[in-house]
Amino acid sequence: MRAMHSSPHSIPAPFGERLRHWRQRRRLSQLDLAHAAEVSTRHLSCVETGRASPSRDMVLRLAHRLDVPLRERNALLVAAGYAPMYRERPLDAPEMAGARAAVQRILDCHEPWPALAMDRHWNLVMANRIVPLLLAGADAELLRPPVNVLRLSLHPRGLATRIANLGQWRTHLFERLRQQIHESGDAVLAALLQELQAYPQPPDAPALQLPDEHLGVLMPFQFRTAAGMLNLVSTTTVFGSPVDVTLQELALETFFPADDASAAALRVLAQG
Repeated sequence: MRAMHSSPHSIPAPFGERLRHWRQRRRLSQLDLAHAAEVSTRHLSCVETGRASPSRDMVLRLAHRLDVPLRERNALLVAAGYAPMYRERPLDAPEMAGARAAVQRILDCHEPWPALAMDRHWNLVMANRIVPLLLAGADAELLRPPVNVLRLSLHPRGLATRIANLGQWRTHLFERLRQQIHESGDAVLAALLQELQAYPQPPDAPALQLPDEHLGVLMPFQFRTAAGMLNLVSTTTVFGSPVDVTLQELALETFFPADDASAAALRVLAQG
């Protein structure tokens, strides 16, 4: 039986098996998916068992109804015998220079508040100049590229001892990671979650509260620095590019001061 965190990339499989993998991951019956994709249940069953071959349009329609990530839509197309549809280029590729410059400008314009960009595995790919100032004192091994933001945040030799609401922040990150694993089926993320869960459990502490209108939108983050305690809120932005895998998987994490004292402390840090 395939483990729930298995990724189609790690299990070579024909189209039908991949399709069934995503249908079951989305907890849909064949009837549910057939209705959503406007095909007969009989035909969908034949496609899943390999008795019928889907058209390219059918592959894309099923992938859309299952909300399959672009990277995995390419894998479905290849498994069905078609060419990939969505571009996948490294962020440092020459043809991505315009996209890189646009992302960096967004991060720089967020100063003096910290902001960073991460890939699908939570590896740091870009940041504004405030972020490195907050990483001082972390173990050099954790700062060696590629820097995994989750590992750096929660590792005892990383930033964990400086996060005052570590239990709350840890729970928040785990919830996000579990949701990402559910949506993507990425085995690398599943292994990362298992690693992070083995880190020492922080002692219970009161959760930081925000005004009711911020609940579910912003996440409090309390961080000790040389300039004093920073009371921040965090929010995440995802680029929803319909044609580029790399940009669709890029996430921007931006932090804002939650009070005047934190704003002043960040300005002091920014001035060096």
